[in-house]
Amino acid sequence: MAGTQSREQGFLSAICVLAAGVLRASLPASEFTLAWQHSVEKTRWEERYVVDGGRLSLREARIQGFGAGMEPPAGARFVDGWWVWRPNLKPLPELRLTRSSYTGDYTLCWKKRCAALTQLAGPTNEGEAVTLAPCPSP
Repeated sequence: MAGTQSREQGFLSAICVLAAGVLRASLPASEFTLAWQHSVEKTRWEERYVVDGGRLSLREARIQGFGAGMEPPAGARFVDGWWVWRPNLKPLPELRLTRSSYTGDYTLCWKKRCAALTQLAGPTNEGEAVTLAPCPSP
């Protein structure tokens, strides 16, 4: 395919953001970072995903502190104020993120740009999920 987007086993290098089953945004990237603040510890958590064969592969997790169920696993490294590790998880077909009034919004970053999930997906009701998934090819 010509241009900056490439196909990866039938999927474009883009991340689809869906709310209530409706496409709300398409991020032109083959990788992104998902970030949020832990509801109890108020510590930032980040996960970096890449599109891998039409699935989302978690390549790195990092936290700025630990406690209340968010301890870094054995083998995590402390780098520039973050505990960093590579989780051993199988690639996922999608990520479902549930919003809550008890926590702040998620942030998505791709290609040196960041936006709050609300900016990308629009408003949702309490407890509704927003789905992130590789965009299928047309």
